Amino acid sequence: MELFLQRTVDGLSEGSVYALLALGLVIIYRGTGHLNFAHGEMALFCAYAVYQFGEWGIPIGIAVVMGMGVGFLVGATAEVALVRPVARKSAFAVFIVTIGLFQFLNWLDGAIWGGQQLPNTGVGSKQISYPSLFPSADTDFVSIFGAEITIKSLGTIGLVLVLSAVLFFVFNRTKLGLAMRAVASNADSAKLVGIRTNTVLMLSWRIAAAIGALGGVVTAGNAQSVSQSLMFSVFIYASAAATLGGFDSPLGAVVGGLAIGVIQNLTAGYVEWVGQEMKVGVSFLVIVAVLLVKPSGLFGTAKVERV
Repeated sequence: MELFLQRTVDGLSEGSVYALLALGLVIIYRGTGHLNFAHGEMALFCAYAVYQFGEWGIPIGIAVVMGMGVGFLVGATAEVALVRPVARKSAFAVFIVTIGLFQFLNWLDGAIWGGQQLPNTGVGSKQISYPSLFPSADTDFVSIFGAEITIKSLGTIGLVLVLSAVLFFVFNRTKLGLAMRAVASNADSAKLVGIRTNTVLMLSWRIAAAIGALGGVVTAGNAQSVSQSLMFSVFIYASAAATLGGFDSPLGAVVGGLAIGVIQNLTAGYVEWVGQEMKVGVSFLVIVAVLLVKPSGLFGTAKVERV
């Protein structure tokens, strides 16, 4: 029983990171109707930026806020310079552009910070390991019915819950949330009622990139390092989470992320041939199953087409 609880707790801890990335995917989809395949690389770029701020001696709290600011800039630039011009001509072209942006940002990370894994312990490095937002010492944990859950995991789960509550309020109780839903549903009709569609689209990408920056920092902090391949599998897990919960539901992103984390850990723990290396396969199976059974996800809104 203790082993089952430990694997479940570990799954919730990993799933909270997936939920952070999935929230960013949901914000962009809910505000623009597009899927951002470069979301993981945008988060990675911000994680590298936070590392650089730490090398300059900036405390982790301030560095994370500055990293979210970098996310704001990256998100706004991507939407204005790349997505907006092609979206007017073809929705499918946005898919191609975000894949190209994925490749460009990954190359840019290597060009700026080199291909090596950071932090390194070489001369001039001020950071022995990637800084963590929460206490991460071996003694920083609590025991629940025999299962050990770290303070870092509790902090990440708490962060996800707070963000979810804020986004729920924004989407359902503010004019911005209403405007985002209107623009995603029909941008032309939204313009007719006075909504500044370009501003709403840019805000959606900005907010999503800032939340993605948090996800990148938490992921790098858990790994205690950052590299060009860090966010690839995490983005796949986040995509599975958003698919499971529903791409237009922040609540679904959180539930989906936690569920994916638990499913992966239990499957890897009890099905021997799966193991840790095949977790990504479990995510693919979840995506396929949801698309076949309920394409809108558990909490997503099914689209009704009139003919």
